[in-house]
Amino acid sequence: MLTKAPKGTADILPENSYKWQYAENVIKKLCADFGVKEIRTPVFEHTELFSRGVGDTTDVVEKEMYTFNDKGQRSITLRPEGTAGAARSFIEHGLFNNPQPTKLFYQISCYRYEKPQAGRMREFHQFGVEYFGTQNYAADAEIIELALMLFGRLGLKDLTLRINSIGCPHCRKAYNDKLKEYLSANYDELCDTCKSRFDRNPMRIIDCKSSVCKDIIKDAPRLIDYLCDECSEHFANVKSSLDNMGIEYEIDPDIVRGLDYYTKTVFEITADIASSNATVCGGGRYDGLVKELGGPDTPACGFAIGMERLFLCLEAQNVEINDESAMQIFVGNIGAESAKFAQKLVHDLRLLGISADYDKLDRSVKAQMKQANKLGCKYSVIIGDNEITEGKVMLKNMALGESAEVELNAQAIAKNIEENY
Repeated sequence: MLTKAPKGTADILPENSYKWQYAENVIKKLCADFGVKEIRTPVFEHTELFSRGVGDTTDVVEKEMYTFNDKGQRSITLRPEGTAGAARSFIEHGLFNNPQPTKLFYQISCYRYEKPQAGRMREFHQFGVEYFGTQNYAADAEIIELALMLFGRLGLKDLTLRINSIGCPHCRKAYNDKLKEYLSANYDELCDTCKSRFDRNPMRIIDCKSSVCKDIIKDAPRLIDYLCDECSEHFANVKSSLDNMGIEYEIDPDIVRGLDYYTKTVFEITADIASSNATVCGGGRYDGLVKELGGPDTPACGFAIGMERLFLCLEAQNVEINDESAMQIFVGNIGAESAKFAQKLVHDLRLLGISADYDKLDRSVKAQMKQANKLGCKYSVIIGDNEITEGKVMLKNMALGESAEVELNAQAIAKNIEENY
């Protein structure tokens, strides 16, 4: 049906778009405070970027990507997340030659073919931050600080930060041997997906959503107990940095994240809503990603926030966002001559930076004022022949119901609004 959006997509209508604009402005200001610059990458990439970067054993690559051949028979994929594209751009444009670290953020749409549900869409939106070029534990702590500070500025409360370390390839090899030894006794009971991961990437089994697999791995060994000295020290320093900033956290050895590029620090932030915890942010360190994609050996870390999930949490916690885009003044008019005058007055007000509108449907004055209320106008005037002749008009404060006589010109009206807005 042409008049219905595809399943898993949603329109952001004017009654909600101002909330997105508000959050996006808060994000831009916060990133500026941290010295993080915006990057904008294509909505589609070569499929290999995600199969190599995200990992061919992940649910995202195995089950969820929108992949197709273009007219040149090249395999193309709509981005399912933002990190791989940012890393590709970092390599392609030689950003590693700049003084490091390179600190980037993006606000993008992403695409995954999965069952639509609350806060999880096939087309969804992400805010992400990526730090390239630093292996210092302070960077891990800083991206966590940034994410939590964003939630604070937006008014989201009752947050829980859970952290873990999944080590480096050296730690993981020894751990994978132990995990496979544990799982082998129940191999036949694993789901087909986990069986396929048993040899290629057994740690992915810990992240399986199947109730049977969850029960099997309940008492499985956890990687945090097999960290090498370097990874153990790094994780200790991350915790120390969070302690130094007074950031509370819980250690959760079950966090492994759903993408293969993660190493060492991984974390999730959940919000308490309706007696349950909703994950609103996930991230960590991925020191091998840039090299895996063909760039120089470059450490990195970052996170992503699902915007739809964020707004659900804000709504559940009754966080109000004021509509700062409301119209400042509506110019009502009576008759053809006053309509022309209103058109010119509104034009002059807009030139002065005042948001203004007027009636273009020849409605009654009462109907025009109803429209002014619907637009959320702070002020209104009604122009008729008398007002034009006398050069005076009553400027009404719609919220207070109070009126004051002002000169009937854009400069006088704008000055009065600016002084009292």
